[in-house]
Order: sequence, then structure tokens, then C-alpha cells
Amino acid sequence: MLDAATIAAIADELAEADRTHGVIPRITARYPDATVEDSYAIQGVWRDRMIADGRRLVGRKIGLTSKAMQQATGITEPDYGVMFDDTVWQSGAVIPHSAFSNVRIEVELAFVLNAPLEGPHCSVFDVLRATEYVTPALEVLNSHIELEGRTIVDTISDNAAYGGMVLGGIPMRPDQIDLRWVSALLYRNETIEETGVAAGVLNHPATGVAWLANKMHQHGDRLEAGEIILAGSFTRPMWVSPGDTVLCDYGPMGTITCRFP
Repeated sequence: MLDAATIAAIADELAEADRTHGVIPRITARYPDATVEDSYAIQGVWRDRMIADGRRLVGRKIGLTSKAMQQATGITEPDYGVMFDDTVWQSGAVIPHSAFSNVRIEVELAFVLNAPLEGPHCSVFDVLRATEYVTPALEVLNSHIELEGRTIVDTISDNAAYGGMVLGGIPMRPDQIDLRWVSALLYRNETIEETGVAAGVLNHPATGVAWLANKMHQHGDRLEAGEIILAGSFTRPMWVSPGDTVLCDYGPMGTITCRFP
């Protein structure tokens, strides 16, 4: 386990990288004995500082829940991070590319809760009962740690590489549609780049939310009513360059667009 001073110092590095849109050396290259619990401690120090600075927590993101994402990153277990109010956009948004590092897009579903969810025995059925509606969402990845050779310890420390989310499409109650069969077509500059089906997320996207509630219980926390939960990507991440336009077609659940000048 890393000591408190080292955890705080790494959190400072990541906060500065976030401010300057920079990248820092891998944590695991410098501290090879760092554990997953160390990484959540680093993320927690960073999160608390952001809240102290006036940012408002609006939800959580779950990462690495599909085989597509695990194969793309070489990391084989899920992780989670926090989302703040100033990182949420609506479909049609113009998002400054220069505000992020290593910019990529992921295709997801967002669960909006109307009741708390708490582990250690949270199930898919608990998630569906506690969900007011599910809506299409794109996640903007923002990595402040060098990508080559990174492990889950590096990713979690970096707030699970979360940069922002774009909400859009047609919100639906979870009993209005078979969430396993929600599919998406992801376009960059009018060329299709990725396709996927939401069952790619642990066989049902609500499984990811249940995993999160149970994982957070280990950290003495729970999901609250009103929170937005990004359930994890069911496509590989798509790189985005300055000037790119992105469109994602979710069929019956509508579309999302955004542009990166």
C-alpha cells in the first residue's frame, strides 16, 4: 500500500495534468507495488479536492465492462470514476478538443436513478427497479497517464479516463425496451467506424450498474437517487481529432451528435 503522502502527491500530479491537458508517466512504472485500493484512494483524494473547489458530483462512470473494451486496453476487470456537472453536454454540443488529452469516444447507455442503490447484494433487478429511465450517451475519454503499458491501477487513479459525456436520443423506461438488444452505429465525419450491441456489457448493461453498487459498498459508499450512471462502452474507443464530427445512431432510441473544433 502507498502511504498517504505519496497518494496525495500523485493526486496533485493528476490535478495539474487535468488543468494543463498534459500526460504524466505511468504510476505503475514508478510504484510497481501500487494496488487497486491505492488507485481508488488516489482518485478519492482528487475527487474530494474537486468538490472542495465547487464542482458538483452528478454521477459515476463504469469502464472496461465489455470484451471489446478489455481487448482494446489489455485490462480485464471493470473500474469506475466520478462525473461532475461541468462535464455533461447535450446532443449537438461543440466540445473543445484542446480541453482533453488522448481524446476518444465510447458508445454507452446512461441509467438515471430515482432511488438509491447499495451493495453488497445489488442485482440487475434492483437496478431496473431503481432506474427512472435509460438514455443514449457518448463518453469522451480523457487520459492523463501515458497509454503504453498502463494497468488498471493507472486507469483508476486517472478517474477511469473520464472526460465528459454527451446525452441525447430518446430516454426510455427500462421496461419499454429490451436493453440487451439496444444497438448503435458510430460515425466519424460521416464514415461508420464502430458498431455494437448493449449486451456486450456483461450480458446486460444493468449488470454493470449492479457491479458498481457492490464495488462501492466495499468503499463505504452507495449510488444516490438522481445520479447518472454510465454503464460502460459496447464498442471499442474511437479516436477523435480536431475538426471531427461524431454521430451515433441508436435506432429506436434516437441519435447523438457532437463536434470537436
